[in-house]
Amino acid sequence: MAMATPRAARYAPLTDDRFQRIARALADPRRYDLLRKISQAGGTLACEDLRECTEVSAATVSHHMKELEAAGLVDSTRDGKFVTYRLCRDVLQAYLARMAKI
Repeated sequence: MAMATPRAARYAPLTDDRFQRIARALADPRRYDLLRKISQAGGTLACEDLRECTEVSAATVSHHMKELEAAGLVDSTRDGKFVTYRLCRDVLQAYLARMAKI
C-alpha cells in the first residue's frame, strides 16, 4: 500500500531567488488583489476582465501582471492582441509550504 505524500512535499522546493521574488510580488496589495481575482474566476482570467474589475489603468495592470508572471505565479497565453492569465497554483503552494516551515 502506497503511503500518501504530505501536501507540502508534493511541490518542488523554490530557490531562494524565486522565493524572494514571489514575496516581493505578493507584498503589493494590487498584485495580491489581481491574483485573488484570477483565483476567484476559476484560475484563468482574460486581461480585459482584470482591467474591468480594477480602478487602475491598463498600463498599471500590465505592469503588475508582468511582475506576477516573472515571479512564476501566473502564466500568460496570447491570442492575437488578447492575453489570458492562469494562476500557477503549484508555485503558490510551494511558496506557502516554504512559509509554513518558518
